[in-house]
Amino acid sequence: MPTAFRGATPYCYANSLAMVLDPDAPPPSAIEVLTGSPFGAQIEGGLPYFDPLGWNPDLGLDQAIGLLGWTCHRTTGGTAAEAVGRLREATGRGPVLVGPVDVGLLLHQPWSNGTANGGDHWVTVLDVDDRTVLFHDPAGFPFATLPIDAFVEAWQEQLPYCAGPFTMRSDFRRTEQVDVSTALRRSLPAALGWLTGQGSRVGRPLKDGGAAAVERLADDVQAGLADRTLSHLTEFAVRVGTRRLADASLWLAEIGQMRASEIAERQARLLGNAQYGLVVGDTRSAASALRQLAAGYDELGAALM
Repeated sequence: MPTAFRGATPYCYANSLAMVLDPDAPPPSAIEVLTGSPFGAQIEGGLPYFDPLGWNPDLGLDQAIGLLGWTCHRTTGGTAAEAVGRLREATGRGPVLVGPVDVGLLLHQPWSNGTANGGDHWVTVLDVDDRTVLFHDPAGFPFATLPIDAFVEAWQEQLPYCAGPFTMRSDFRRTEQVDVSTALRRSLPAALGWLTGQGSRVGRPLKDGGAAAVERLADDVQAGLADRTLSHLTEFAVRVGTRRLADASLWLAEIGQMRASEIAERQARLLGNAQYGLVVGDTRSAASALRQLAAGYDELGAALM
């Protein structure tokens, strides 16, 4: 069995969903795999992400919730006053999964500068009174609070390639008793679809996804990355992508998919290895690791087929 990673990772939507489903939630690492996020890579909005072409966390949450045998009430859009009213009413019945919110506008976080930056984030809202929103922020802030207007500002931002403003999920109820191993087995066709590009719901060119996208990234790394792209990779994309692959390896082994587990672990090691080269400027080693990573996606798909 692979050695499980334990530690800080930006798994905001998986942790938020686990908080909402508690005490019946599987580990966030399993939720992350059920969303389909480990099974591919893409260039989106000019930035590289180690998740499948056309995938986004909103789609992934729907997939994981259904696979686990749950349903919920998902709402989006409307005016700020309507959204706050829905949220206040829903928290009277239980915790609410809210997101995306723009992480740059979450003013309780000391590193926020109060400027929208397009970084999507998810939180678990517990209560809304006349002035304040109370929530658990999986970035490390339990029982965080924001004035309603400040929370709304973060919540109403239009984040590209994801859900619209004021999206929330409430009133979770179980429709089927599904253990995590069964959910994971049922997720394999979707995982294969993401790896092959058949799971994508957007008409974007295949060169923006999978091995082709990672090969392009390797070329860009060797040529020299823009500061924005390099920061995105070293501060977020590589570490979350590596954790996703490591968790895929762990849970694939749990359900007996040993060949796929071995490939996912090798993929995780390759991507994790790229972090040092990117940080210290060893572009040759980072590009080499990424090219090997690109070649492994077809192998992972073949193992799941």
